[in-house]
Amino acid sequence: MSFRREKFVPQGGPDGGDGGAGGSVIVRADPSVTTLTAYRDRRSFSAESGQNGAAALKTGRRGADRVLSVPIGTVVSDADTGEQLADLDAAGAELVVTHGGRGGRGNTRFTSSTRQAPRIGELGEPGDTRRIHLELKLIADVGLVGLPNAGKSTLLAALTGAHPKIAAYPFTTLYPNLGVAELEGGRTLVIADVPGLIEGASHGAGLGLDFLRHLERTRVLVHVVDATAGPEAALQALDQVTAELRAFSETLAGKPTLVALNKLDVPEGLAAAAELVSGALPDAWRIAAATGEGTRELLGAAAELVWTERAREAAEHTAAAAAEPPQRVYQQRRRGLGEFAVSRDGDVYAVSGAPIERAVAMTDLNSEEAVTRLQRRLRQAGVDEALRRAGAQQGDTVRIGEVEFEWSDVDVER
Repeated sequence: MSFRREKFVPQGGPDGGDGGAGGSVIVRADPSVTTLTAYRDRRSFSAESGQNGAAALKTGRRGADRVLSVPIGTVVSDADTGEQLADLDAAGAELVVTHGGRGGRGNTRFTSSTRQAPRIGELGEPGDTRRIHLELKLIADVGLVGLPNAGKSTLLAALTGAHPKIAAYPFTTLYPNLGVAELEGGRTLVIADVPGLIEGASHGAGLGLDFLRHLERTRVLVHVVDATAGPEAALQALDQVTAELRAFSETLAGKPTLVALNKLDVPEGLAAAAELVSGALPDAWRIAAATGEGTRELLGAAAELVWTERAREAAEHTAAAAAEPPQRVYQQRRRGLGEFAVSRDGDVYAVSGAPIERAVAMTDLNSEEAVTRLQRRLRQAGVDEALRRAGAQQGDTVRIGEVEFEWSDVDVER
């Protein structure tokens, strides 16, 4: 609230400027960020508040936005409702999680033909508050699946040059590993190796439940099967992994799939693979991940499926964009204070409703003129009548938002 004070201008009139809007909190996918560990210890973030307005009709500066950088592939959900808010699956994709409140209006905004010198300065609108849940789902073209110790990590190393932990015991892989395979023509494939699946993985057994979600983003799956256990055990292992994928997600089970019969460098594996290819699994690929035998051919087959899936996804995206042309939406601004509810909490009458609570929060309760204006707005919105019907009496306590008033059933002077 400000009035022009200048020599030879005895009645300069109001000149209070508006306050600046608050900044927003934005979650943005950043290719340089690879994990969510930055949010493990620190959990609360806020944007900058807007600056105050000033005399001479000066508007306050808008508060700076707060950008939270996350890896590509992060899914943002509302922590309270579980609703998925965004899937940030591309570099630069972002979501405005909370919006800053608008700045309060200076007293210049309240002038009228009957009020030449208003002594009302509005407070800034409180910004949004929200609890969110961040979940990272790796993005890869090819996902390697199979039972523990089937040779997935060895195959990843053979195809991409990655260096995952490799040992001759189950659950060597405790975390997903990513590698990039280079093909002719400079093309590349991102391949993911996830911990081995055991029976019940889709319900939390072993390490499967924590990492099955990463496979949802892959375009092609490669079932790696240890052939040294014999043809019957290999088929059983394949069925078990397929069942766990289907139990977790039908979409996951329906992805294009290749079967790789591994460990041809062992006599038992070579014999079992030959029997399976000539019988139950004629389309399976025979490989020896430890020596690299057959791995380039398997990579080429996987690449062809990936290119097909990429082309299909691009066509679907183009068709969806063409089917939904951009439309201009006109929205009428609601006048008044909107809907509200009156309830009783002991001896206190509580009035709830976002617009009404916002109006109270933005009122300077130290200004008699501002309070009078608020009372008039509440009465015009029907709050007084609703309190009267609810049984409120002169002098009863009324709570709106975080503020309590003593209710008076007396007309407010204009």
